[in-house]
Amino acid sequence: MPHIRGFLVNISPTRILAFSFLVVILLGTILLKLPFATTGSISWIDALFTAVSSTTVTGLIVVDTATQFTMFGQIVIMIMIQIGGIGLMTFAVFILLIIGKKISLRQRIIMTEAFNQTNTGGIVQLVKLLMKFVLTVECIAFLILSFRWVPEYGWKHGIFNSLFHTVSAFNNAGFSTWTNNLIDYVADPVVNIVLSFLFIVGGLGFTVIADLIRSKHWRSFMLHTKMMIIGTIVLNIAATIILFLLEYNNPNTIGTLDETGKWFASFFQAVSPRTAGFNTINTGEMEDASLVFTMSLMFIGAGSASTGSGIKLTTAMVVLLATINFLRSKSEPVLYGRRIQTEIIIRSLAIIMISITVLFIFIFLLTITEEAPFLAVAFEAFSAFGTVGLSTGLTFDLSTLGKILIMILMFIGRIGPLTFAFMLAKPHDTHVRYPTDQVFTG
Repeated sequence: MPHIRGFLVNISPTRILAFSFLVVILLGTILLKLPFATTGSISWIDALFTAVSSTTVTGLIVVDTATQFTMFGQIVIMIMIQIGGIGLMTFAVFILLIIGKKISLRQRIIMTEAFNQTNTGGIVQLVKLLMKFVLTVECIAFLILSFRWVPEYGWKHGIFNSLFHTVSAFNNAGFSTWTNNLIDYVADPVVNIVLSFLFIVGGLGFTVIADLIRSKHWRSFMLHTKMMIIGTIVLNIAATIILFLLEYNNPNTIGTLDETGKWFASFFQAVSPRTAGFNTINTGEMEDASLVFTMSLMFIGAGSASTGSGIKLTTAMVVLLATINFLRSKSEPVLYGRRIQTEIIIRSLAIIMISITVLFIFIFLLTITEEAPFLAVAFEAFSAFGTVGLSTGLTFDLSTLGKILIMILMFIGRIGPLTFAFMLAKPHDTHVRYPTDQVFTG
């Protein structure tokens, strides 16, 4: 025990966070392999893939969740989704708070890393606030969905379906207890509004949620909160209109729906790629232009310190603002009277560069291991990296090597490309400054 404790003390917070995901994945794999977790035999690789997809809140499946797993197996998946979305360390700290244990400085540092905070001050109060918010929102959504589904499926299945989809939606997982996901509810206002609200709120980020609860006035919001709110609204509206126009006459998606149904379907498919993964239309039947556009939404992803992944919306906004400023021959971007520091711009560029590199490598490898059209392979890779869960149908046909590659990509996407790079890199601090020289670019 002293050796283990010493190892955990010396290991970096980023590695501990990554290790916590691996622990949940390992335990989940073992539980899903139990005979009473499935309706039939399941291979170790498929059990591991399901555990990785659940814990990283992705939603990609190699076996049908509805038919392959018993209610016990689906409960295991739901628990992994909840832990993966909120974070094992968050749950651990919250339990310690409930039983009255003191939170150590080491645990505060780890939580600070998990929530992307700059200091440990107030991190315990933040955990309390967020857990109360999560439980409140999930309970309300669960009750509304129960009123919708209990009359249709009965008490047992109606309540379970409501709970499962509530947890899956808030944590941006995309898992469903139905084989065709949510296609049967493409024009259902209750299902569309409740579930989309859950994954939009879950994707805003815990920092934003805490700021909204504490400040309550636009002027007192942090710049990050303002950027997330404006960016989310603009991107969701723009994406809805674009997909509406692209799919309007497609008889295999929204072409046969009435106008209201078309708008519901377009809105749901616009907000789901960031990074919920639910679908109310057949993704594989979408136009190629819609798939490419959806890939861009999956790449952008949700908010920082949220239940979603991707490069994060604010990262994309910072680089966009910096580019506009450069073209206008201005220095650091200014938004709402606040200056965005150069270090943040460099960090954002690093995130995008690492993400593009990772995606390029894995798409290249998947084109070797899989016999599938390039667009289907690229879409699968973007979905795994963004922990989205949407697929054109390739997931079920993945080779063993393909499953391993997608699992690694889901893991990298969940912990974050920059965190993954920091895990592998060896920090080298130096105070030596060298003379500059001219480098020609562009």
